[in-house]
Amino acid sequence: MTPVEVEAPPALRHSVVEDVFGLLSGTFVASLGIFLLKSAQAVTGGTAGLSLLLSYATGWSFGVVYFLSNLPFLALAVRAKGWNFTLRTLLSIALVSAFAYLHPLMLPQAPLNPVYATLVGNLLAGVGMLMVFRHRSSLGGLNTLALLAQERLGWRAGWVQLGMDTAIILAALAVVPVGNVLLSAAGAVVLNVVLALNHRPGRYLG
Repeated sequence: MTPVEVEAPPALRHSVVEDVFGLLSGTFVASLGIFLLKSAQAVTGGTAGLSLLLSYATGWSFGVVYFLSNLPFLALAVRAKGWNFTLRTLLSIALVSAFAYLHPLMLPQAPLNPVYATLVGNLLAGVGMLMVFRHRSSLGGLNTLALLAQERLGWRAGWVQLGMDTAIILAALAVVPVGNVLLSAAGAVVLNVVLALNHRPGRYLG
């Protein structure tokens, strides 16, 4: 007896309301994670990590550095992913940059345990990225390259991101103390494991 093949149900697209709330929530969570990292003078990977390094080295605002450093990658996003993805990514970048000014105003500047702040900061950043990815957007920069590697080559975005992040964290040795760099490396592993275990081709549709 031949088994009856059951067709998989078509993917259900998010509604506009779901996309808006998803992007707001994802960027808020990711930016809160970055705030914890900055409070601990830690770094992470991706464009956020580069922006943190530049803000430590120059004293410039993270929000401004993060927004400007992502702009060159938008041209790549247009060619590879189209205007819909690019505009969503631009919105996500702008929201993270804006939230970077909100958290210091709303949260007390009490001393934080650096281990807690670094690990939890990366965990929140990873969860925020995951939420943004699932609404057909990214946080720009190296996130876009990682997503392209997953879609075009079948490589998991989390592992691709981890390789690029390793180079960024090594560069942090020139800017922050060695202890902070070691904590940052552990935190980056947490962030990328979140992505690698939860963002796989075919695992999530919508």
